[in-house]
Amino acid sequence: MHIAEGFLPPVHAAAWGVASAPFVIHGVRALTREVKANPESTLLLGASGAFTFVLSALKIPSVTGSCSHPTGTGLGAILFRPPIMAVLGTITLLFQALLLAHGGLTTLGANVFSMAIVGPWAGFAVYALLRRSGAPLMVSVFFGAFVADLSTYCVTSVQLALAFPDPGSGIAGALAKFGGIFAVTQIPLAVSEGLLTVLVMRLLVQSSKGELTRLGVLLQGGNKKKEAAIR
Repeated sequence: MHIAEGFLPPVHAAAWGVASAPFVIHGVRALTREVKANPESTLLLGASGAFTFVLSALKIPSVTGSCSHPTGTGLGAILFRPPIMAVLGTITLLFQALLLAHGGLTTLGANVFSMAIVGPWAGFAVYALLRRSGAPLMVSVFFGAFVADLSTYCVTSVQLALAFPDPGSGIAGALAKFGGIFAVTQIPLAVSEGLLTVLVMRLLVQSSKGELTRLGVLLQGGNKKKEAAIR
């Protein structure tokens, strides 16, 4: 997911930056409103950002010679919704580019679009759909985190295929190759991230019930028994 510095053609790098900018700006506004309205949420916001930073900094070599890693964006998307996660993800990717040489400044827009925008939105959509269908909280959290991780790498595969189409089979052929490279390690990584996110959410349910209720993760009032039953 961390497309390296200078790897994308300049036009592609600029286009992904332009595509990402509105989501990040919207996220900054959402984050500002959240902090002003609920200053007590800053601790959980920081924890969500740290979770993303630590997980996405892990580099696991694949058998194909590339590297993969979890993304950690599912948790923040579930807790604070995707717009805020766009900001936390952008900050994470910026610091990783500057301090860890993961990704780069020229490819920041592309990396933000895949990990901080599409991943959180896809993961949250699956989470919300499962919750509305009556699925248990932890089942919804698992699949939300799983999809947030896997969809990030699907988008990265598309980005690379658009930039480097196969000479014979074009974009479709390149997409199949890039997708196959990532799939080798990313599917089990997505499963692992889903399980870890469930574990973290269980700890938050025990320690931060009030905050999770305010955020809408836990049901309120008369629905508490129903929540306990489906969890």
